[in-house]
Amino acid sequence: MRVDLTLYLVTDPRLCARHGLVETVVAAVRGGVTLVQLRDKQASDDELIDQARRLKAALAGSGVPLIINDRLNVALASQADGLHLGQDDGDVAAARLALGERAILGLSVQNLEQMARLDPDPLDYLGLGPVFATVTKQNHARPLGFDGLATLVAASPLPAVAIGGLQAEHAARVRAAGARGSAVVSAICGQADPEAAARAFFDV
Repeated sequence: MRVDLTLYLVTDPRLCARHGLVETVVAAVRGGVTLVQLRDKQASDDELIDQARRLKAALAGSGVPLIINDRLNVALASQADGLHLGQDDGDVAAARLALGERAILGLSVQNLEQMARLDPDPLDYLGLGPVFATVTKQNHARPLGFDGLATLVAASPLPAVAIGGLQAEHAARVRAAGARGSAVVSAICGQADPEAAARAFFDV
């Protein structure tokens, strides 16, 4: 499936608490977010399914897909639009089989070794990073910087989105490195006005 990676919002429960999860996401979509990933490492499956269903209802008619971080069973139960996997989060081919051909399926890649091992056929896009160190994900890989990002993008057989400490002022350099867009957490979720924060990515 073709997916618009221009501005990819990854939710964070702590940062979204200021306005509420659904309210934060809806405001960010008004500001131009093109894809939403529900990520909450601490929530139970039932809690995440409930969150996903509420987000799906709120996003109805917007054209913005909702994908789930890591948990295939949650993606299936909530009828989300897809799934994003990390390197250790399960088998990509098995996930594609379970989700069906119409679902969006993405994979995180941090280095050239991982890139060389991947099978692109089941996947729609790659998440490349972290570009910078970030406090929203613990134990992340060594930051790539923009040169490292460009190297990974050049090696990627799939459309790629950059992630890791990105702010609106980085959007032009992300595109210059060849990525289709920026995946962000705190640059939108942690802001007083998520709609304006999202819009700022298009003003550079």
